[in-house]
Parts: sequence; C-alpha cells; structure tokens
Amino acid sequence: MIQTENIGMRRFFMKKFEKSFLLGAATAAHQVEGNNTNSDCWAMEQMEYTAYAEPSLDAVDHYHRYEEDICLMEKAGMNAYRFSLEWARIEPKEGMFDEQEVEHYRKVIRCCKEHGIEPIVTLHHFSSPVWVISKGGWEAKSIVGDFEKYVRYVMEKLGDELHYVCTINEANIGLQIAGIAERYKKMMMAQMQSAGAASTETGEKTDGTVQMGMNLQKMLESQKAQAEENKKVFGVEKVENFTSMRTKEGDLLVLEVHQAAKRAIKELHPEIQVGLTLSLHDIQVAEKGGEVFAAKEWEDEFLHYLPYIEEDDFLGVQNYTRSQFGKEGRMAAPEGAELTQMDYEVYPEALEHVIRKVAETFKGNLLVTENGIAVSDDTRRVAFIEKALQGVQNCIEDGIPVKGYCYWSLMDNFEWQKGYSMTFGLIAVDRSSQKRMPKESFYYLGSYR
Repeated sequence: MIQTENIGMRRFFMKKFEKSFLLGAATAAHQVEGNNTNSDCWAMEQMEYTAYAEPSLDAVDHYHRYEEDICLMEKAGMNAYRFSLEWARIEPKEGMFDEQEVEHYRKVIRCCKEHGIEPIVTLHHFSSPVWVISKGGWEAKSIVGDFEKYVRYVMEKLGDELHYVCTINEANIGLQIAGIAERYKKMMMAQMQSAGAASTETGEKTDGTVQMGMNLQKMLESQKAQAEENKKVFGVEKVENFTSMRTKEGDLLVLEVHQAAKRAIKELHPEIQVGLTLSLHDIQVAEKGGEVFAAKEWEDEFLHYLPYIEEDDFLGVQNYTRSQFGKEGRMAAPEGAELTQMDYEVYPEALEHVIRKVAETFKGNLLVTENGIAVSDDTRRVAFIEKALQGVQNCIEDGIPVKGYCYWSLMDNFEWQKGYSMTFGLIAVDRSSQKRMPKESFYYLGSYR
C-alpha cells in the first residue's frame, strides 16, 4: 500500500502535462446539485417500488456551492471542469423554458473562466424531464425534436460562453445495460434450474460490469409492481428513461438525437468543439476461443457508433476497468483481483489500452471525460491516477491527440441507484454540514500541471 508521505516523492518524479492540456474533474448535475425535482430520476427515487437505495435530496448542494468548489479546483492547479446542464431545470414543462436556470448556468460557466478553468459542458447526463418520459422517453421518435429544441434554446443563450460541448453522456449505456440484464437473467435461470434458488451474489457481481451505479437485481425483481406505479407517476407503464434497457431502435434514436443536436450547435456556433461520450471497457481476450466474443463486444460498444461520430470534433472516452473474454464468453475478474466499491476490477492500465484502440479508427481529438475509482482508501486513488495518467502520457508521446483528462468525480456524490455509499471523489463531503474536505488525491491530480 502506498503511504501518504511518499506522495511528495511521486510529485518530484512525475512528468507534467503541457500547459494547454485540459486537466481537471467531472460531475453530473443530478448527482451533485440537489433538489432536481422535475426530473425522471427524482420521481423514481421517491417511488415505493424504487431500485434506488436512497433519494438524492439536496445531494452535495453544488447548485449553491459551485463557486466554492470551482475555487478549490483552481487552488489544486486544475484548468478544466466537465459538468452538465440539467434539462429538467431549464425546461421543466414542455415548451416552457426557465431563463433563471439558464442564468444560473451562465454564472457557473463564468465562474470557471474567472478562475482559469475551461468549462466542458454536457447537455444531457442521464436525467430527463418527467414530461419527456410521459411522451415515451428515449424510445419515442419525438425525443429527436424535443432535445433539439432544448439544445437550440441553450446554445442561443450560452453558446458564446463555450468552447467544448458534449451532447450526450455515454450514448451507449442503454445497450450495455440491456446486455447485462440479459446475461443476468440467463445466469439466474441456470441457478434456479441447478440449485432451485437464485443467489443475490451473482446479481451484485453482474452490476459491476456497467459503468454506473445500478441495483440490477432489485430493478428486475420489481418490474411488475413498478408498472402500476409508473402509470400513476409518468402516465406510462414502462419508463423509457436514458438508462433503461435500450432497444436497437432506441440506440439509433440516441444517435439521431446527437446528430440533430450537433447540427443545431454548429449552425449557431460553428467554432464550438462538439462531441459525445461513450462508456468503453478495455476488452481483452484472456484465453483461446474468446476472440469472437471480444470482437462482438467491441462492435457493440464502439465500432457501430463510428459512422455517426467520425466527423465529430472530439470523442469523450470514459473508462474504469477491463472486460476479459474466454471460450465461453465474458469472464469474471481474476481470482484475488482487487475490486472497487462498485465491484469493478482495479485496473488503471485499461485507460491507455482503450485510448489506443479507439485511435485506430476514430481520427479526431480525444478527451478523457471520465476515469476514476470508488475506494475508501485514498492512497489507492493516488496510485490509480498515477498509472492512468502515465498511460495518457504514453499515448500523447506516440502522437495520439489526447487533449484532456477529467477524473470522475470531483466530489463524493450521489451514485444513482447505489446512493451515497460509493466514494469516487477527490473531495469528501460531510452532507450534514456540506463541508468540503479535499483528499490528498485532489492535490496530487492537480500537481500534474
């Protein structure tokens, strides 16, 4: 285990990035702002048959404390902050835009600039207005036009303030969740046939293959009861939110949404750099026979998106771990492997491998928009960051255009269905007082500039 006293020596020997390199941290509005009362996530948190471990409530109150948080980033030496705008705040009812909320985000953007920090804005990070879900959500054709109207409004108001815009966070997450759910159901059926009962342990392990906080077992078990409650809350039996199990048709809709949003942004502000982000694993063949499975996984996770994004200005790469494949398909983490609180294998080398693989076919600039580790021991976070950033530097030295790195996340925050138990953050937060307590890893990351 790394000792805190050794971190100073690590700083002495580290290779720093060029001043132009964007180095910072990331958040998502719903996870940090608090009281996002018009969103689908908020509504689902309050339901009787919810898969959420706890509600978000006031989160870490970043909505009111953003200036304090941005000031801390400047003091640590960071020069980039990736954050999202909340659609449900800006358009709480269809066609009714809240100018006060737009002005709030203008203040956040300008606060970043005042402190020498480049704002990298994401227009959609998982949560949507309730009214969108009532219209069929992310499986309805109407989502393309509805999102474009929101984007046009935002960019007309804020476009002059921005250089980098991500349209959609993890456009592929719905397909990943659908695949995981299918594997989980098959495993549970096999267990029931062989042992006469299902083990909850398997479900928890399966959750660790998706790059967001999911209580998959609970979500699947309560589907029938949820349907009745959904009708009362959303007016539809099946909630098709962004992180629902996506159909192939819905996957194409997400890409249509991205392209429509990009066209709108470029029409209004052609100078803005536009892209989206993808959740990407380091896909490895661990034994003979795994090649076919690994190739299909990369096709599903990345390659089939390429025709829709190859002309984007950048791609946001989001990676946390690796996936290994053998002759029977996906394999469990190696015996004895260190796991995070999310049940990911600790494997910081994955980031370099993913960047190199993406760069084989995507020729635009790359931004690492998420990469992190959920652990209670901050020395493990420091070690993770060190190896991940060394991988980024290796890629840059080989001519791969990696322009930035944003660690996930800036603060310990609301990790979706998992609640507040997952500690990814560079900053700890006492939620009874909302006091910020920067960790050693926070300053360690900033010292790379």
